[in-house]
This record gives sequence, structure tokens and C-alpha cells, in this order.
Amino acid sequence: MRLLLAEDNVALADTLCTSLRQAGYAIDWRTDGRDVQLLGEQEPYDLCILDLGLPGRGGLEVLQAWRGQGLSLPVLVLTARGSWTERVEGLRAGADDYLTKPFHPEELLLRIQGLLRRSHGREPQNQLHAVGLTLDETSQQVSGPGLEAVQLSASEFRLLRCFMLHAGQLVSKARLAEHLYDYEAERDSNVIEVLINHLRRKLGKQTIETRRGQGYVLVGRQA
Repeated sequence: MRLLLAEDNVALADTLCTSLRQAGYAIDWRTDGRDVQLLGEQEPYDLCILDLGLPGRGGLEVLQAWRGQGLSLPVLVLTARGSWTERVEGLRAGADDYLTKPFHPEELLLRIQGLLRRSHGREPQNQLHAVGLTLDETSQQVSGPGLEAVQLSASEFRLLRCFMLHAGQLVSKARLAEHLYDYEAERDSNVIEVLINHLRRKLGKQTIETRRGQGYVLVGRQA
């Protein structure tokens, strides 16, 4: 999953980037509201963590602009503003959730997991289930029929999570790369193929089907 972090507090943003990457997310971090709005409009993010007190253009203005354009990107608002009126203002502008500073990083991770699952029509929980596979997002392990818990690397975890959220659907290599890499990262399509081969070795050769010239389909394991 690929997230956009909009936060002008450098120390906090560094901490969040570290914890989110350790949790298997690709992160793009911006400090100016104008840059945040532009990236949100141009890039296929799965969720935005949005501070309201951004320089250049405030987070509330950015959110209102996105919703005015019909952009349904899930948004988790972070702010030091504690009054209920400001929380209501953010939610009315289209925020999906609200977290007041200071907060614990673990709470942020749980809120993100819940929003991502709801955006894909799934109930919030610590495990993701699809096509006979169970992915534990806390331990980054996958299990299934005839398969004991298998530990995944961070990149394998990102890729499989994207597949499981689109289980049974055709997913192009370009779409997979968008969710695997940060904005500035060099996107090597060969890396996608290598990671898919790694997943096949761990889960079974038939788990991921190749549709030549189109992409891949996660079909899962059969009992």
C-alpha cells in the first residue's frame, strides 16, 4: 500500500516514516499543502495522513479541494487542534478519521489498517483473508491450506497485501509498482517479477497466475 504523509513537523514525520515503512507501507512525505494537493490529484495513493496546519495551503483547504473534485482518497487527519468544533469541521470537509496530537504510533497504524480495509469493503481486523490465504499484518506472515505461517520480507508483504485486496482481479505490473514504490524511487519492473517468483516459491507455483501482456491474478491455494 502506498501512503501520502502531509506533515511539516520534521521530527514527527521522520518517526512516522520509519514506523510506517517497517509496517510495510510505501511512503511519500511532503510538508507544503500545495505539493500535497497536487500529488493527491496525480498519484494513486491508498490513503493520505493529513496535518491541518500545513504551510502554503492548509490541510482543510486541501481536503475540501479534493472532495470538490470528487476524489475519494481515504484521509486520516492529524492535528494539534483539540477543540470539538475543529474536529467536526475536518469531518464535514470529508475526512474519514481524525487523530489528535500527541498520539501513539501504534494507534495510528491501527487506524490506517481500519480505513484501508473499509475502503476495500472489508471489516477492520489484524488479519486479511482472501482466496484461502490469511495475512497477519502484525507479524507479516501468511498461512493457508497445507501452509504453515510463512515469514515475508517487507517487499513481499507489500506485494501480497496488494494482491489480496484485489484477489481474483487482474492487476497490472504498473499497478503493482505504484503500490510498492515511493514517488522518487526508480521503478524496476524486473523487481516485481522477482518478488512474484519469491511468493510463488513460498505459497505454491499456482497461487499467482500470469496473464501475458496484462498482469497477474492471485487465485490462492486450494485445500
